[in-house]
Amino acid sequence: MKISTTRFGEIEVKDDAIFTFVLPMIGYEEEDKFVIIDHGENSPFKWMQSVKTPELAFVMTSAIYFEFDYIIDIPDSAVEKLKIESTDDILVLNVAAIPNSNPRGTRVNLLAPVILNTAQKTGGQIILSGSGYDVNFPLFKD
Repeated sequence: MKISTTRFGEIEVKDDAIFTFVLPMIGYEEEDKFVIIDHGENSPFKWMQSVKTPELAFVMTSAIYFEFDYIIDIPDSAVEKLKIESTDDILVLNVAAIPNSNPRGTRVNLLAPVILNTAQKTGGQIILSGSGYDVNFPLFKD
């Protein structure tokens, strides 16, 4: 399938690369289909591009790349909706905000990660209530 994007132009995407969001992105409840695009070879960043809306793409990363403690407990209700059967099928991504003027000022949202079930191609954003994680966590220490 071909999708139009503002950042990447028209791209070809295999149907099995599309994630259906059964738990919506906060503030984007009408968006239910996304594809993950690598930012570049060996980059810790990815793009989560809407299939429906060409101008909607989130910069994403994973806390694993940056070696800080980030342990999450996915609520049972989310596990059920995402149809997660194995932890091997889970990819956890975090929305990143990268300032143009200072990339080292990058912040990530640890409070509301995006959970992808790579086996079932389902996804969603969850809020880790009571976790103490920050919505605006500095990625780099100065």
